[in-house]
Amino acid sequence: MLRQLFQTNIELKKYKMYKRGDEKTVVGYTSGVYDLFHIGHLNLLKNAKGLCDKLIVGVTSDEMVSYKNKKAVIRHQERMEIVRNIKHVDVVVPQNDMDKYKMWERLKFDIMFVGDDWFESDKWKELDAKFRKVGVKIVYFPYSEGVSSTLINETLKKLREE
Repeated sequence: MLRQLFQTNIELKKYKMYKRGDEKTVVGYTSGVYDLFHIGHLNLLKNAKGLCDKLIVGVTSDEMVSYKNKKAVIRHQERMEIVRNIKHVDVVVPQNDMDKYKMWERLKFDIMFVGDDWFESDKWKELDAKFRKVGVKIVYFPYSEGVSSTLINETLKKLREE
């Protein structure tokens, strides 16, 4: 089951090494589409890595992006490769399911990082309570005002129309 989450055998070995290593190793997890990679994405990953020893990042599959009636500009495999090469990221896994608890059951991370645009939403209150029972902390980072892949897409579309 774990093998299906990892793109390469190297990533699978890295993950196993982190979980086998020192009991004090703190494993963090975050996920996102990471389409049209921008400073908000970089800040989230940099800040997350500052609060854990090992950072695992789930990159949302093209199929999962389409559930929001959206389409990623950059293909899933390419987005994973971009994120994999960010120095703050230790391991990249595909996110093929929006259920964060299922991902925890597979990866057993200690901290989950999300944008504060989800803070106090009913969905995240419920998830926070569920995670608290298994000792996982959710850390909410400030959402990057004025920058998003959607905004970049809209700006590019307007520029092309001119």
